[in-house]
Formats: sequence, C-alpha cells, structure tokens
Amino acid sequence: MCWPSARIRRIPSSGRLVRRALVLLCLALAVAPAHALRIFACEPEWAALARVLAPQATLFVATHAGQDPHHIEARPALIAQLRRADLAVCNGASLEAGWLPALQERAGNAKARDVFFAADHVELIDPQPGAIGTPWSGDVHPEGNPHLHADPRNLLAVARALAERLGNEQPAERAAIRARLAAFEARWQQRIAQWERRAAPLRGKRVAAQHTTFGYLWRWLGIEQIADLEPRPGMPPTPGHLQRLLSGLRGAPPAAIVVAGYQDPRPGRWLAQQLGGSVPLLILPSTVATEAAEAELVDWFDGLLRELLAAAD
Repeated sequence: MCWPSARIRRIPSSGRLVRRALVLLCLALAVAPAHALRIFACEPEWAALARVLAPQATLFVATHAGQDPHHIEARPALIAQLRRADLAVCNGASLEAGWLPALQERAGNAKARDVFFAADHVELIDPQPGAIGTPWSGDVHPEGNPHLHADPRNLLAVARALAERLGNEQPAERAAIRARLAAFEARWQQRIAQWERRAAPLRGKRVAAQHTTFGYLWRWLGIEQIADLEPRPGMPPTPGHLQRLLSGLRGAPPAAIVVAGYQDPRPGRWLAQQLGGSVPLLILPSTVATEAAEAELVDWFDGLLRELLAAAD
C-alpha cells in the first residue's frame, strides 16, 4: 500500500532516493492494470490467433501439433491452468468433447464455463444431424467436420468474433483490439489471394488421406479426397481396409497419400509402397508448431502448399 504524501515528506533528507522510489512505485501502481488477461487455448491455432488480437495476454495452450486433439488426458497441469483462466478459447464442434468437460468440472472456474468456440462462427462442412457416437462408430461430429482452421478464410470469421469477445472481456482495450483486427484482416486477405494464385495447379488433384483433418484445405484448394485410410473416423487403419483401398487405387493412383503429423505413418507408407513408389507419402503438420501469432500461421499454410505442390509436380 502507498504511504500518504504527508508521511513521505517526513522521511529524512538522507532518504531522498527511497522517497523518490516510493513515489514512482505509487504512480506505477495507480496506472497498472489489475492483471493481463489469462487465456486458456485448447489448440495452438487459436492461441496464435488470440496472440494477434491480444498480444499482452497470458496464454496457456492445452495441446500441441504432435497430439490428436480428440484425445487429451485431463492432467493436473491443465486443470490448474483452466482454474486461473479468464477466458477459454477452443475449437468446438465436439472436438474437445472427450476431455474439456472433465477439465471444466475439476477446475471449478465459472469463467471457463462460457467457452469461446471457433466452430460457432463458421459454416462447417459435412454435418451429420442426429448422429450419435458409440465406441464402435469412431469420432462422430454431428455439427460437422471440426478441423475448420485448415481453410484460412475461416480464420477471418473467427478473428472477428474473437475480437468482439476480447473487447467485452477488456472494455478499455476494445479500440486497440479492433485496430489489430482491421490490420490483421487486411494482411490476411492479401495472403489468401497470394496462396490461391500459388495453389492454382492443385485444383482437380486427388489424394488419399487418413481422417478428414485437411477436409477444409481440400475444399478451399479444389482437391478431392478419394479415399480415407481409416475404416471409420478416428479408428486406426486395418490391414483389410488398406487392402481394399489398394485394389481401388491401383487403377487410378492419387497424387499423394496424406497423413497428419500426429498419426502413425506406417499404414500410409505401406500403401505408397504397394502403389509402386510413384505416389509420395506426405506427413503434414495438422496445426502450427507454436502459438507465436500470425507469422506461425503464415508459415503453416506456406508449408502445406509447398509440400502439396512438390507432390503434384
């Protein structure tokens, strides 16, 4: 607590440096915010986007690119971070249904109940109304494919909604957040136009892939996924299923076989080898490597296009 000015004046002249330090400390405390906004991000891509809009926020990311975001253990460290969070930013569309509710229950943080879900602000592809997941049905998402961040246009829609939410959380920062959003929109739209020109040779290409991790990327670029290495969404490839795929792909091989970085590459490698080695296996990162804001998002899309174009050449 700062001393009243009268008490400060009674400090002996020999203590002028101490008095000056106390005055400066009081001024700093008077203007400093209570604390930086604490954001719990379920996935790295949403942490990166939050960093663009709220660079001073304290961020904690629950998952990384080497993990399957469907299946995360509710570890004590995650519970502790969610307990301290002012805002949770997650993907939604049931992607975190297997672990986020358990975290929320154990964290006991009322703020973490009102989660910002990115999927609420875009149009999802491949919805399955009324679908019910069972232990035998794999990863079922009635709302639609949850991997929406693989289309950069979706990041614009999510950024607009997230900026609004961040402004509500920190009214004093609303104008600054809107200014950052406007700058991001201008840069990102230019990036999208550049990527689309660069990716023109990929339109009409066909791929075999494991899961629908890159479903939005395929739709954006005009690529067709003609086969899924999984017999059911989220279930590991089986020998019988791979053999059936091989029979169907021999007559018209795809441009590439694609698996995400967190998936076991061996089934895809086997299939590529059985196709005579003419079809490359691409192991693509499913998200950004870190939450280092916009530059990391740009590098991720640049890398995806570079790998796909090299395979299609």
